[in-house]
Amino acid sequence: QVQVVESGGGLVQPGGSLRLSCAASGDIFSINTMGWYRQAPGKERDLVATITSGGRTTYADSDKGRFTISRDNAKNTDNAKNTVYLQMNSLKPEDTAVYYCNADVVVLSTGLHRNYWGQGTQVTVSS
Repeated sequence: QVQVVESGGGLVQPGGSLRLSCAASGDIFSINTMGWYRQAPGKERDLVATITSGGRTTYADSDKGRFTISRDNAKNTDNAKNTVYLQMNSLKPEDTAVYYCNADVVVLSTGLHRNYWGQGTQVTVSS
């Protein structure tokens, strides 16, 4: 099995910063792309940012210049984890949403590609 676990959400005032983390572990041979998505109440889940294993990044237009995605690839050790971070600066009330981590995994035991989501972490931007 593969586990994808987010952390770091919370309540922050407008203009503040938060750093989200997401760790993927388990039956993993490799991970191609990891990314962050968000879903506000009553809206669809939208892309925030993605990063490939080689470090290539993409961002939603609304987040460019404010958010930075980065990644630590797992080393070849037991319990190694692939971790992706989202540094969010200059936060706005409209950034309020549940933020989900996504991992495009090559499963070790099967060799197949599978897409995994975390359970989400709430980010609330309010004064």
